[in-house]
Amino acid sequence: MLKFQTATKEDLKLAASIQRRRQIDAERKERIFNPRFRKIGIDKEFLDKQVAEKKQQRELEQARESQLDENLIRSSKVALLLEKEQEEERRNINKEIEHFRQQYQRAEQRRDFDLYDPTALKKGDVDLSFEAGFGQKFAGEDDNAKERSKAQKEEMRWWIEKQKNERMQAEREREEAEKAYEAAVISRDKRAMALDQMERDCRRRLNEATAQFNRALAEEQKYRRHCEALQEEEDKKADIYNHVTGDFLTEAKEQAESTHGPHKPLASRYKGMTADELRVFREAQTQQLKEIEKMRLEEKRRDEEWDRLMNTQAEIADSYQREIDRRRTEIKKKIAEENLELAQQHKSHQDYLNRVLYKNKPTAAFFEQFNRDAR
Repeated sequence: MLKFQTATKEDLKLAASIQRRRQIDAERKERIFNPRFRKIGIDKEFLDKQVAEKKQQRELEQARESQLDENLIRSSKVALLLEKEQEEERRNINKEIEHFRQQYQRAEQRRDFDLYDPTALKKGDVDLSFEAGFGQKFAGEDDNAKERSKAQKEEMRWWIEKQKNERMQAEREREEAEKAYEAAVISRDKRAMALDQMERDCRRRLNEATAQFNRALAEEQKYRRHCEALQEEEDKKADIYNHVTGDFLTEAKEQAESTHGPHKPLASRYKGMTADELRVFREAQTQQLKEIEKMRLEEKRRDEEWDRLMNTQAEIADSYQREIDRRRTEIKKKIAEENLELAQQHKSHQDYLNRVLYKNKPTAAFFEQFNRDAR
């Protein structure tokens, strides 16, 4: 029979330790030979710094946008104030013009107002010393024609002089209003230009600050990449040196020694057997081959015994099956004879019924006598 070795607790612990070391080596290889994971996957500090820089940049952008919005709102408010002042000045000018017209350009102050004055008859000079019945004053006569003509000329001269003065005064006021309006427009334009210049200066300073920050950030990133490249190169050199000078490549025998005993070396560091160990191993293999051959012969003998036993059992089973078949044949034959005898008896009984007991069969006339009337 085969003899299998039973695994002890020490063997299970050793197998678990070997599996754990293999897993650690596999993870280490994956970490070392994966530059993406080595550079990006574990550099959390650099990623946090990038996130902070992006956040600071977004805050600067938001501050700049807020400043621009405030400047735009301030400019809009100033423009609205200037427009409001201009509208107020225009309204005051119109108000003064209307006041001047009400004071100095009324209808009754015109030189030809007496021609269409509706109250001229009420205001006319009538000499009541003459009566209508005497006929001393006729229609169309004007006793004060010279005085009236002189008065009209004086009045005409006064009106012309007054209109001239009023026109000159209105022209001066108009020129002054236009100058004031032009001064207000110029002041507003200067203010708008100053605000626009302030906005451009603010944008320029913000752009300069952003460009300076970007240059500093680029230089810092360049320096960081340079330092990372140097550190990576140093790590590679150190790793190569450790591998070259380590016990694994130098194949030192002491590295495979285990605390479980001299016959249980560490599988992850084991480099092979010595000549004595190989000789002992070969002798053990030869002994195992002999035992295996002996076991094979024993198994062959046991198989032959089983074959003989199976053949004997098969012969017994065949003889028993033949006996069963013979008995089944006899039973079938006996049943057939009994069935034949029963068939003959049934035939004889049927002949008796047909020839003796039921020999007078009713004819058609017997059945036709029924159902001939309603009763």
